[in-house]
This record gives sequence, C-alpha cells and structure tokens, in this order.
Amino acid sequence: MPPHPCRILFFAEGATLAHVARPLVLARQLDITAFEILFARPSGFRWLTGDSGLAELDLDCQDAAIFARRLDRGLPLYDFPTLDRYVQADLALIDQVNPDVGIGDFRLSLSVSARLRKVPYITICDAYWSPESALTPMLPAMSFTPYVPLSLASALFRRVAPLAFRIHALPMERLRRRYGLPSFGHDLRYGYTDADLRLFANSPALFPEIRRTATADFVGPIAWSPLDRQDLAFPEGDGPLAYVTMGSSGDPQVLATLIPSLEQAGFRIMLASAGKRLPVGIGSSRTRVYDFLPGDQMCRQAQLVVCNGGSPTTNQAFTHGVPVLGIARNMDQFLNMRAIERYGAGVMLRSDRVDYARIDAALARLTRDGACFRRAQTLAFPNDLDSLEMHISAVRKMARQA
Repeated sequence: MPPHPCRILFFAEGATLAHVARPLVLARQLDITAFEILFARPSGFRWLTGDSGLAELDLDCQDAAIFARRLDRGLPLYDFPTLDRYVQADLALIDQVNPDVGIGDFRLSLSVSARLRKVPYITICDAYWSPESALTPMLPAMSFTPYVPLSLASALFRRVAPLAFRIHALPMERLRRRYGLPSFGHDLRYGYTDADLRLFANSPALFPEIRRTATADFVGPIAWSPLDRQDLAFPEGDGPLAYVTMGSSGDPQVLATLIPSLEQAGFRIMLASAGKRLPVGIGSSRTRVYDFLPGDQMCRQAQLVVCNGGSPTTNQAFTHGVPVLGIARNMDQFLNMRAIERYGAGVMLRSDRVDYARIDAALARLTRDGACFRRAQTLAFPNDLDSLEMHISAVRKMARQA
C-alpha cells in the first residue's frame, strides 16, 4: 500500500491580497502526488482561488478594511479578541482536517494554535521583520506628518518607537499568556514571524545579516499576477516604459505630481489604479490608465516600476531585474524600501513629502549611469519554490523527533 500523502493545510490571512496570493503560489507548486493540499482563505477571496484546483475551506478573518484602518491609525493590527477568535477558528480547522503540516502567511494566531495541537508550522514572512534584522523604525506617513518638520517628528518617533512596538506586541503577549505559552519579551518581531520554520519571501541579497538555518530560510520573491492580457493599449510615442501602481495601501494623490514628472522625463506610463479614484487630469497619450494590470507582464516590459514600496510589487520588479521607485507610506513599506535602497536597486520617497523636485531627483538617481538598473539585474533570479517540499519534509521530521 502506498504511503498516505503528507496533508498540508494552508492558512491565507485576508489582511491584504499578498497574504492570500503568496501561499496560493506556493500551494500550486507542490506535487499533488506527494501532498494532499487544503487551502483555507476568507470567502471574499474566492475570486482569486476558485480556479486553483485546490480543496478550499473558508477561514475566519478580520475585514481587510478594519486592518487598513488600524494600519493607517498606527494601532495594533489585531486586538486581543480578534486573535483569540482566530485561535478558535484555527483549532476548529485543525481538528477537522488533521494536517501533518500547517503553512500560514501573517496568520499570527498559528503561533499559538499550531503549538496547542502540536502541528508543525511554517510561516511565510518578510525578512525585515526577522529578529536577526535590527529594527530601526522610520516614521510612517500619517495624517499629521505633512504639517510638521520631518526632522523633529522623526526624532520624537525614535524616542517613542520602542514603547509603541511594545504596545503593538501586547495583544499577542496576552494571547500567549492565556494559553500558557511563554512570552516573546514584548518583541513585535517574534510575534510577526514565530514558527517552526520561517520562510522569507525576499531576495537573500537584500538581507545579508540573516543566516540560512534549519529554522529560517529564503524561499525568494513570491509574486502572484493575473494572466497576460493581449487587449492592452500601450502609450504612444518613444521612450522607456514605466509601470505605476500604488496598490491597495498606497496614496493615489501622489499621482498628481508623479505622472507629470514621469512624462516630462520622457517615460511612457502604464498605470493601475487598483479601482481607486485618481486625481483629475491623469491620463494622456503617454499615460494609459487601467483599474488592474497583470504585474508580471508589465514588469517584463518596463524599464522602471513605481509603487508603494511594498514587497509584493518590488519582488515582482526584481524578478525581471527592473529598478524601483518606492513611495512609502506604512512601516512595512519603509523597512522594505530601506533594504532595497541600501542595496542600490531602487530609491525611496515618503508619500507625505512628494513634490516635483524630489521626484525629479529620484528619477535622476534611478536613470543616471545605469547603476540602479545593474543592481536590480543582480536580483533577477527565479525564486526557490522547489525547496518548499524539502522544507516541509524537514519540519515534519523534526516534529516527529520532538
């Protein structure tokens, strides 16, 4: 009798598209003859996963609008009642499915629920939240920051940031205490990345301080994209192509300054609005506007990617060796773009400090002597998705030996 295939239960948190798309990409890569794959996601993402061919389950998730509102206001992303509800939902699914391994993407409650059921657990996460990476926070763009001197606000933020991070860690600390698990020492990085194995969805070259070990490794950039479209009308004229998308969490108002600057610099522009209302006057013979665009197709053809600086789009750009202008707004975007800028593959701007002079200076840095392009080219390698099966087997073996 052949051995029973290893049963994998994916938990795709519904906070953003990326946290559903990344595990979906991984799930589709697994050998269905060796693994029985079940994919839990919020019902609102059925449009994304419905044609995957995977066995799907509904997952109780906080509404994405609540997540975005808490993010914009600088609040903990999940309060204690939400995390406690998540644990109960996790346990119900684990008991129903009885998986051999669980894999989650920003499903913070699995740090508790998987341990309660002794299920080996893998998390897909970003390396800038790893405890091995020094957490030097940058002031996020918030409602008041455009109106205060940046140097003063940044200095004050550096003073209060340690307390703010401890406050953000409190719901997770309370959750662990409730279920008899040890404290993380109020270190938010552990709350965001704790697992039996951490798989970083980033290029290892951007985070040289993180060593690859049995419990932490790089799976490389994971970027989901819709299928290529043949009906796209590209901008007229000559000049390099810029793919612009501020995504679901970027500020579309920056486009009022950004698009004219790109056009003046000679770029043709393909702009994805993500369904958001755009400033008046966007769109010309050199700029084409769509609600959504296939990012992979755009990055293959573009010479520059402009985005909110988040890892999903920057990963997509670097898969094709394209430099990035990241107009960052929240902490994740600042941490990601800082690593990219340090490496020399992109330039970061603050969304609350966008003006013509800063954009022109950023474009000059990105296009001058081709240095950013060459650095981005060194990141253009396929991700290491084939290693996932090896990691699953190793985690399962460690759990059996424990």
